Amino acid sequence: MSTPAFKKKGYLPVGYKLLFSYVILIIIPVIIIGWVSHSIYVDSIRKQTTVNIKGTLQQIRDNIEYKTSDITRLSNMLYFDYSLAIQLRSFEEGWESYEKTTKYVLPKLENALNSTGMKMLLSVFFQNESLPEIYRGTFDMENADLVGQNMNMYHLKRIEHKPWYKDFPREHYGSTMEWKQVEQDAHYGRISLLRRLVDTTDPIQLREIGFMRITIQLQDLFQSVDYHKFGAGSLLVVKDDKDRVIYQSGAVSPMEMDAQHIADNYLTIQETIEGEPWQITAFVPTTIIEQDSMRVRTFTILVCLFCLVVFTFAGMFVSRYFSVRVNKVVSVLNAFREGDFHKRMSYQGKDEFSQISTAINEMGDNIESLIKEVYLTHIQKKEAELETLQSQINPHFLYNTLSSINRLAKFGEIDKLQQMVLGLAKFYRLTLNEGRTMIPVSTEIEQAKAYLEIQRIKHGDTMDVMYDIDPHVWGYETVKLVLQPFIENVLEHARFGDQIHIRIVARKEGEDILFQVIDDGVGMTQERIHHIFHPEEHVNAGFGIRNVDERIKLHFGGMYGVTIHSRRGMGTSVRIRIPAKRFNFRGN
Repeated sequence: MSTPAFKKKGYLPVGYKLLFSYVILIIIPVIIIGWVSHSIYVDSIRKQTTVNIKGTLQQIRDNIEYKTSDITRLSNMLYFDYSLAIQLRSFEEGWESYEKTTKYVLPKLENALNSTGMKMLLSVFFQNESLPEIYRGTFDMENADLVGQNMNMYHLKRIEHKPWYKDFPREHYGSTMEWKQVEQDAHYGRISLLRRLVDTTDPIQLREIGFMRITIQLQDLFQSVDYHKFGAGSLLVVKDDKDRVIYQSGAVSPMEMDAQHIADNYLTIQETIEGEPWQITAFVPTTIIEQDSMRVRTFTILVCLFCLVVFTFAGMFVSRYFSVRVNKVVSVLNAFREGDFHKRMSYQGKDEFSQISTAINEMGDNIESLIKEVYLTHIQKKEAELETLQSQINPHFLYNTLSSINRLAKFGEIDKLQQMVLGLAKFYRLTLNEGRTMIPVSTEIEQAKAYLEIQRIKHGDTMDVMYDIDPHVWGYETVKLVLQPFIENVLEHARFGDQIHIRIVARKEGEDILFQVIDDGVGMTQERIHHIFHPEEHVNAGFGIRNVDERIKLHFGGMYGVTIHSRRGMGTSVRIRIPAKRFNFRGN
């Protein structure tokens, strides 16, 4: 029997093939699409986050520019005030100087200072020493608390020796000014706008008549420079044109980070403040930029996992749906291959599987019908061979028996004559058997006994027969004429002396019936046994024995039939095995 297909090495069920195909054609594209869309979306988020950071930095820049332009506007009010310049270049003493200061100069300065809402300190240094000095505290010990819309008036000689005054750039009408930390600005966290006051009577030959210093807290000027707008770990730095840090916001100092560390871990964005020699730089950790990307990545992974789970279960359902139907087809085909053509399959619906099941069922019916037809033809052929064999046996046997009867009559042996005639009548009665192929075991044994009784009369004491019959086998059926050909073979070919012993055995062995014909004759060679069951061309040895074996196999299957064991000079044992099936006496 061949091994079923599903047990062969390398066999892969169709369900797994469908599932693998599903994985390749559905799940892998879903993963690829998910990954591509995730990459595109993450890249878009990164770009959008970068744009937002740049926008925030531009807002900070605009805020600083607004405040510096407001302070510049304040200085312009004093710089371009022609009437103030007239008062500052006129020298008067006594009451007139006091009145000019209180009624004209101070109101001008106060109006300019009040024109902005920022807290600052306006310090004006006049070359005209006829004007009095008005200030709070002392000049050398600046008080940070005074910065808050306060105003001081000094004589220019107080700063003429100061480096920051002496290094002040050459005057260009309306544009020369400088932001710088002077005096104690750095200590108190301030910065000052420095600018001259000039006599504009002759724009070509400008003459200095004073100097102004507008001081403001760095925290007020750069109030919008706050790293919290970008997130924890960010750093905002304001530097001047000499790369000196003016102001910073953040827990980390730029001096603590090297260039490689910044390049690897920070997004760096720079903005230049218009009109001022300052540059604002934002160092934003890439982790902040990646936060939204991580959320998108997590969401995408969860969606892909959900899709994978759903699609996997859907694939398993689909593959199981088809594999169950395919396995039914394979099961029926395997049954057909093993000879079971009674198995059928049925599918409801109008799909291809219902058409396949209908075609397979019809094929099974057709094959079963053909097999039955061939089977019956083969049986008829074997029965015809049996009838031919009997037609060959019976005349020869009848002729020999009648010759023996004639000899007995001639010698007046009436008892033996009577026994031989009765035995002959019984043998032919059992042999004819109303034309039935299947007969009870008891009938087969009786026929063999009738044949042996006739032969015993002929051969007398030279033939010894022993019967070993199990009574339980009498009710089972057998193919007719399975013992007589072997008994005849013993009497014709096995004798080599005056005496031969024959033993007839019939017993139940498991689910089988076993017949044995054992003799102590001359025996035969293995080559002879092979020729009996596998005749060669022009060799017709053992036709009767082979006929019995083929008829048994035809009726009961290939596991049953005749086996012969023999040794030269020791005898032969013939074993005939058939299945144990009860004989239906009522039906027959």
